[in-house]
Amino acid sequence: MIRFGTLSTAHITPRALIAPCRDEPAASVHCVASRDPQRAAEFARWHDIPVVHQTYDDVVADPDIDAVYVPLPISMHHDWTINALRAGKHVLCEKSLASNAREAREMAEVAQTTGLVLMDAFHYRYHPLFERAKEIVDSGILGTVRTIDATFNVAIPDPDNIRNIYRLGGGVTMDIGCYPLSWVRHLTGEEPDSVSATAETGPEHVDTYLAAELTFPSGIAATTSGDMRAGVETRADFTVVGDAGRLHVVGPLVPQSGHRIELTVGDEQTVEHVDRRPSYAYQLDAFLAAVEHGAPLLTGPDDAVAQMELIDRCYEAAGLPLRGLDS
Repeated sequence: MIRFGTLSTAHITPRALIAPCRDEPAASVHCVASRDPQRAAEFARWHDIPVVHQTYDDVVADPDIDAVYVPLPISMHHDWTINALRAGKHVLCEKSLASNAREAREMAEVAQTTGLVLMDAFHYRYHPLFERAKEIVDSGILGTVRTIDATFNVAIPDPDNIRNIYRLGGGVTMDIGCYPLSWVRHLTGEEPDSVSATAETGPEHVDTYLAAELTFPSGIAATTSGDMRAGVETRADFTVVGDAGRLHVVGPLVPQSGHRIELTVGDEQTVEHVDRRPSYAYQLDAFLAAVEHGAPLLTGPDDAVAQMELIDRCYEAAGLPLRGLDS
């Protein structure tokens, strides 16, 4: 049994951790803490979490847990992940892993030194939908891949939402646009040679829209975009075009909410679906396999550092400051 402690009562926690653990005999959520003790107590009662701690430090120090889940604002990921690793706990950290690549490298170094698992919670990567998409791309059926276009849009109009607060690691690229960037990195299996980007901002330094153009060593040209401007229509999809075919995937983020794999090769068009088991459940499977058996992670520390390096490059190309520069 791998027992988790969770830091905060973040909205993502029931979907990303509690529900998967409820369906997994080898994992459980043992304790929680929040800045508001009453909120933590209510959260624990609602979700049948046996222990409520007064502080995040108490969670990290709890001798009865094996792993810590970090769904805090991005600006807090670095310190609390390192605290947990140094306390001997494995860490499942929400994306983006850190405020910038420097922080991510420091977190990766501590994970390596301690020999503990650090997982960047890009849950989509472990779902059969993305595995099937990558299988198609790698099979050569599309011919030589020329372009990839990837988009994730969801309106975040609330100015008090953490995504709109720079000092908390806000910005569309940190929490929304990071997915298209990750999709194209994993579809190509490469890091881009060149990056250009344009952005629109709302609050100072906070990108509400950012589009990037990437070129990869293989010659693939990719465009990505993330948009959280008020009124934008929710959308999550990517298209891969080769000289022999086209792949269009709808719903790669949370396939359990609906998805479609459209493949066109010559005159033949097919539509595929895979299972609707939650992507978060597959993520938990991978985390447990890494903890219990040393299985490699697709979104481990090395990948997380490369992901943050690309995000930094996008901000620099768009003329925006990196997150966490004042830390």
